[in-house]
Amino acid sequence: MSITSYESLAARLRDAYAGSAVAPLRDGLDPADGAGAYAVQDINTRFWGETGRRIVGRKIGLTAKAVQAQLGVDQPDYGALFADMQIEEGGILPADKVIQPKAEAEVALVLAQDITKASVTPADIAAATDYAVAAIEIVDSRIADWKITFADTVADNGSSAFFVLGKEGKKLDGLDLFTCGMALEINDAIVSVGAGAACLGHPLNAAAWLARVMIANGTPLKAGDILLTGALGPMAAISPGDQVKASIGGLGTVSFSYGKGA
Repeated sequence: MSITSYESLAARLRDAYAGSAVAPLRDGLDPADGAGAYAVQDINTRFWGETGRRIVGRKIGLTAKAVQAQLGVDQPDYGALFADMQIEEGGILPADKVIQPKAEAEVALVLAQDITKASVTPADIAAATDYAVAAIEIVDSRIADWKITFADTVADNGSSAFFVLGKEGKKLDGLDLFTCGMALEINDAIVSVGAGAACLGHPLNAAAWLARVMIANGTPLKAGDILLTGALGPMAAISPGDQVKASIGGLGTVSFSYGKGA
């Protein structure tokens, strides 16, 4: 039995969006309590939906084996993407909308078909995908100093904040999302490099994992959904005034500016 209710933990995280990070959620969640953490996440997802926010897809996190080992888990996690989390390509992220943001480059997939097959494979994901596009996810934590456990990040909607999609969607035919290289730059200096294989072995592997989980949860992925499949390299902290750009082989570039307020 939790000392603090899931409803109270969810409200605590929502309140933190005003700009004050909170302590890790140890009073209500064991660090490895995935079920409880998703219960907290679901409370807030429903709350935000009832206020008019619209889900446009899902994000996948913890796709790097090294990060999984750090948090003591053997699987990724996920969170909801809302329409108001998207920043236009080349747009500005107001500094007062985040607490302790970091940027990571990812492959995003946009679905052309619903996915309802419980045993969905990476090949099924490829067949259901409309196009892939370069993306940057701006992750943020409502947990002070990023002192997160698996339960903390799951409850906190996968430590999500905002995302940016490039302008050039590419069909998967002819794309190599396994060996594609990635370079993330801040103010024209390279701060992170990686490849498609860093994302659970292949971005399609990550998407298939998500599709299976969402089907099991009774909320299958739908046509039009945006899937952020996970980081291709280490995330990098950003500061107001930074210009951030990611380049991914075969998918081109995507960028945004971290502004100084609304």
